[in-house]
Amino acid sequence: MTSLAAPERLHERVLEWYSTAARDLPWRTDEATPWGIFVSEVMLQQTPVARVLPVWLEWLARWPEPADLAAQPPGDAVRAWGRLGYPRRALRLHAAAVAITERFGGMVPGTEAELATLPGVGTYTAAAVSTFAFGQRTTVVDTNVRRVLARAVGGDAYAAPSPTRAELRAAAELVPPEPPRARTWSVAVMELGALVCTSRSPRCGACPIRDLCAWRLAGSPAHEGPPRRGQAWEGTDRQMRGALLRLLRESDGPVSREQIEAVSPLALQRERCLDSLVADGLVEPLARDFFQLPGAREAS
Repeated sequence: MTSLAAPERLHERVLEWYSTAARDLPWRTDEATPWGIFVSEVMLQQTPVARVLPVWLEWLARWPEPADLAAQPPGDAVRAWGRLGYPRRALRLHAAAVAITERFGGMVPGTEAELATLPGVGTYTAAAVSTFAFGQRTTVVDTNVRRVLARAVGGDAYAAPSPTRAELRAAAELVPPEPPRARTWSVAVMELGALVCTSRSPRCGACPIRDLCAWRLAGSPAHEGPPRRGQAWEGTDRQMRGALLRLLRESDGPVSREQIEAVSPLALQRERCLDSLVADGLVEPLARDFFQLPGAREAS
């Protein structure tokens, strides 16, 4: 895809499709604040929109500005995180809120470089927030974008396990030069990957670039790389950690060792997971073998 015409055709097709197919999500509206967009980007990492939406609404109603969250103990963020999964993201959001309040006067910083200095903010989140909240022209590459470009440009069923320099360079070259168009392009490609060019069952018949897609034009060849396996859940440490955190979230105060032990008879796994939660800062051990969410006030 070396000619200028091909990127322009991709832009036209994808942007036209997005103009009618985009989901109506509150963090995409003109009323969405930079903080609301920031929270959405952290919550949406490895988590479907349907699960994020109600939690996002609750968070923004409770903590409409970074300073509102920063003023609360981190355990409140973990409790409000509910069952979104990967709860360390709640601690990172709280830490980011504190940093925004202390270093940026309570305003989410607008540049990619400044965003990247916040706790827990990586390359993707910094680029996404700078683009979607502030209209900066940059390259936003998530799992959905990588899959769309792997198929449409590279002719492969799936992207490599980790982003390559060639892949990131190709993604950057496809970003339109005009910042407003670049912003819409970034979210439109993500949406195409989420709704049409899905991982397991791509809806090629509904794809706006099906006649431009290198993978489809090659006959949709099967993936030749390592087998792709879904993540197990039942019986895993992730499940045990979730059960222990649920106990603490649903408790009005610290929980005892006996309550912890009642979660599961698998003592070795249970204690390993409890230790890992403490190490991650998600659980705070107290005197007399009690435990609580981090920063919560101990019951008198």
